[in-house]
Amino acid sequence: MKKNTMKKLLALACAGAMSVSLAACGNGNTDGGSSGEAGGDTVKIGILQYAQHPSLDNCHEGVIQGLAEAGYVEGENITIEFQNANGNTSDADMMAKTMVSSGCDMIIAIATPAAMSAYAAAKDEGVPVIYSAVSDPVGAGLAKDLNDPQTGASGTKDSLNLEGQMQMIRAMLPEAETIGILYTTSEPNSVAHLQTFQELAPDYGFTIEAVGITNESEVASGAAALVAKGVDCVNNFTDNNVVNNLSTLLHATDAANIPVFGSEEEQVRNGCVASESLDYVALGAETGRMAASVLSGEADIMSLPVSVVAESSPVYSTANMAKFGITLPADYSSAVDLDAEA
Repeated sequence: MKKNTMKKLLALACAGAMSVSLAACGNGNTDGGSSGEAGGDTVKIGILQYAQHPSLDNCHEGVIQGLAEAGYVEGENITIEFQNANGNTSDADMMAKTMVSSGCDMIIAIATPAAMSAYAAAKDEGVPVIYSAVSDPVGAGLAKDLNDPQTGASGTKDSLNLEGQMQMIRAMLPEAETIGILYTTSEPNSVAHLQTFQELAPDYGFTIEAVGITNESEVASGAAALVAKGVDCVNNFTDNNVVNNLSTLLHATDAANIPVFGSEEEQVRNGCVASESLDYVALGAETGRMAASVLSGEADIMSLPVSVVAESSPVYSTANMAKFGITLPADYSSAVDLDAEA
């Protein structure tokens, strides 16, 4: 780790230890103890978000919450440099390099492409990287092993309940035969999800029609290709180019009367019919807590295990389902209707 970063993180850790020691020597007054655990020098954190869409925005919100829960608050003991690459990998690379050169002591990266950019910029400078919403950290080159990364980067892995998603599609579309997938060929998370979906499909009587794209400008043509293939429905993963351009996909599928299943609740709020959904605010909060553990000296970034977040729950939109004549199966009577929450 570079010298200045090491000094600041050690100062924070020492300040925490000192505050605990002083509290123990006092007359039972611990009011200053918990807040002092995150005291000491101000640390500069770069937060690099890959794209502007609701699930990543929820991650960002959760990161700030998780840091604050652990006593790290912007304007008090941390400063935050936030950048959004708006789905542009070249911009993400440049932003990550700028964060390192401007003296950020840690980079928190949201989504796989941002994490890869941050790690490429930070690894030789010894700046720790904490990532959020990376579905395949090993495949992305961010960890050698989930339990012992040994790369100078760690974070949260969003483990989509792909089998639960396929069960949902089968229950809601009992006559369907073909599921369409639109994915970015350079996103390791999307490639890994597609492989798992293809392996699961025969067990549920499905075939998969996949169309790969290289950037967000190809979402429209990719969606048209899926429609032309005659798929019965489309399933989204957490592919950043696709989710960031969900309205483009839905424009094509709605016109062809093809329902789209999302990977989390914000996609359902924005037009998908249903999802076996992860909570991305909670995912971000776990990421923030992991970052805090490194800042405090409690955890070593080299050996900090990746946290796998896998808990999911079914959500749906009555209005979106009605457009396609889909009724809620009895097995999903306890699922959350997001329209009722609006």
